Amino acid sequence: MPVLLIFIGTGMLAGSEGLGGLSFDNASVAQNVGIISLIFILFSGGLDTNWSKTKPVLWSSLSLSTLGVLITTCSVGAFVHFLFNLQWAQAFLLGVVVLSTDAAAVFSILSLSNCNLKGKVKPSLEVESGTNDPMAIFLTISLISFITNSSTSYIEFFELFILQMGLGFLIGFSAGRLMVAIINNIRFPIEGVYIVFVLAFSVLIYSFTAKAEGSGFLAVYVAGVVVNNYEVVHKRAIYRFFDGLAWLSQTGMFITLGLLVFPSKLVPVMFTGILVSVFLIVLARPLSVFISLAMSEFNFREKLLISWVGLRGAVPVILATFPLLAGIKEAGWIFNLVFFIVLSSAIVQGGAYLL
Repeated sequence: MPVLLIFIGTGMLAGSEGLGGLSFDNASVAQNVGIISLIFILFSGGLDTNWSKTKPVLWSSLSLSTLGVLITTCSVGAFVHFLFNLQWAQAFLLGVVVLSTDAAAVFSILSLSNCNLKGKVKPSLEVESGTNDPMAIFLTISLISFITNSSTSYIEFFELFILQMGLGFLIGFSAGRLMVAIINNIRFPIEGVYIVFVLAFSVLIYSFTAKAEGSGFLAVYVAGVVVNNYEVVHKRAIYRFFDGLAWLSQTGMFITLGLLVFPSKLVPVMFTGILVSVFLIVLARPLSVFISLAMSEFNFREKLLISWVGLRGAVPVILATFPLLAGIKEAGWIFNLVFFIVLSSAIVQGGAYLL
């Protein structure tokens, strides 16, 4: 099973209903831990993305993280609306929250199963997972804005999308080039200072982009891609540090989210969670993949594998805290349902690779 299950289980055992008895129900703290962790996880993901391998599959990957995202959202939203009589806004919000895939979970499973991906499948999955997180975050915040402020128009939504994604890409690319120039031209006396500099700069990229109303998560991912595809001083040391930091961030994030969950509240949503999980795995994800990649060079078997490699990780659970803090109706139900969907995705999809 993916490592995330161990750490989520650890958090649940340490929580108020577990053996540890630690009382923790602060969604705001959990959200902040998740956001900080995502900065390092996405930057590390960018450092692991090779542009020469990514370039041939860029448009296919972007199609998955844009058109595929919309198809998944609409299909899951419609399914939940008609089956459970949930209002359209809340139904689509659930669809947006669960759409983000988790690269770390995917590749940890593939490495454990000794599955050697060849060709364009692996870079496609890398770019999709790196770019659909910013999309999911943007859509979640926008839908919450629609629900809480009915005066928000579709034109404002489109303008905000162009602004956030455009600024995220431009600032991320420019900041990545600037980071490379500084690293290669400033001589620090100690090797470890380079790592500290890159760490601080990655946080600065996110903060500056968010302050400018752009997508900070997209910016740090793009910056990581830029740094990886240039020759920089102590590149191997920087890569190893952020690889370890990404895993440490995921560990802290999963344990925190496990603490936030009350196991007794998962039981009432178990039946609903199973139905939504089956629909998401068997219908919604394959539908979005086959439509998004209809004009690509991927063959049927590759599309089928990409359809199955759609594990949900901690990001959907983090996004589920946004409705909680915004006071959205049914937010508690959505949070518990999303958590159950993430667990079932890890067990069913992840376990299948090890068979």
